[in-house]
Amino acid sequence: MGKRIFLIVLDSVGVGEAPDAELFDDVGCDTFGTCVRSGKLHVPNLEKLGICSLEGTSFQKKVSGVEGCYARMREDSMGKDTTVGHWEIAGLISRKPFPTYPNGFPQEIIDAFSKATGRGVLCNQPYSGTEVIKKYGREQERTGDLIVYTSADSVFQIAAHEEVVPLEELYEDCRKARAILTGEHGVGRVIARPFVGTYPDYQRTVNRHDFSLEPPRETILDALKAAGYQVIGVGKIKDIFAGKGLTRSYPNEGNQKNMEQTLEILKEDFTGLCFVNLVDFDMLYGHRNDIDGYVNALNEVDVQLGELMARMGPEDYLMITADHGCDPGFKGTDHSREYTPCLCWGQRLKKGVDLGTRGSFADIAQTIGELFGLSWQGDGSSFLGQILR
Repeated sequence: MGKRIFLIVLDSVGVGEAPDAELFDDVGCDTFGTCVRSGKLHVPNLEKLGICSLEGTSFQKKVSGVEGCYARMREDSMGKDTTVGHWEIAGLISRKPFPTYPNGFPQEIIDAFSKATGRGVLCNQPYSGTEVIKKYGREQERTGDLIVYTSADSVFQIAAHEEVVPLEELYEDCRKARAILTGEHGVGRVIARPFVGTYPDYQRTVNRHDFSLEPPRETILDALKAAGYQVIGVGKIKDIFAGKGLTRSYPNEGNQKNMEQTLEILKEDFTGLCFVNLVDFDMLYGHRNDIDGYVNALNEVDVQLGELMARMGPEDYLMITADHGCDPGFKGTDHSREYTPCLCWGQRLKKGVDLGTRGSFADIAQTIGELFGLSWQGDGSSFLGQILR
């Protein structure tokens, strides 16, 4: 069995406000700190990997027997959303922010979308995803019009009842929107947001689908694939990278099933990267200000991380990070501009190495590239020399 890296993104698990949090109106955000202060967090494996040893955090404490190498990562891209966060993890810094629409989309965009889909448009404002279907869901069912909304992120979101607009039609409508939203209106993601149920008890379903822009340059995924390695995406990875750089992928089925799928992949004989996104922290709990739900989800994933570590072989490496914050105890329901953790573990790595604060998430990709002996150069700097035995 060859060299394998399991890179797991704990979606939105930030570790405290970034130095430029003021630019994003996020002073005081602290996702993991909020979870620690709940008094209900029990994550012995993440602690063993070094998360509570990160410098400069509100929850830093002395932990004995830390086995991981750990760093606090600063985002260098101009954004705090899923796309720019993952692209930076993969070695691509986005200097120019994606467009956002605090007052809704321009009428010419809405008109073009309505003409392309043959359906009317409801809302066209920034909205919480659960609140927007509460307010507009019944009208959507009655008229067949599409609910279009956005957030503080660069997203064009389309919600419709699955019994009114079939899933494949909704996905096709998203593709039409993606074709319209280019150039100055090139939002990071167009997102299908199907829901089911009857008023007022609508529920969003797992059939969400993201239609991202393609990364403008080669990422570590492309470089690994070109070099003949396997690049396996689990969860939203295929959506985030518009399918680029992957040899195969498994769709998002929630944290637990995505981790179960990762444990199954661990049993295989392959050489390369398994890139996993665990979106429930963000989608189900952060955006809904559900501290208890967020904490429970961390506790559950920590158990599965313990299973993964117990089964890993001598040529396996584990890297755990995040793409942004989404503090469930902070004002509003949007992502928060935070540092993220980077926790590295494997039998061939040193134990308890404090890597301090790194200047970019892209250092992760550069470290992976060096571990595989690639000549590829992304936007980061490798820390492999500091952690390899």
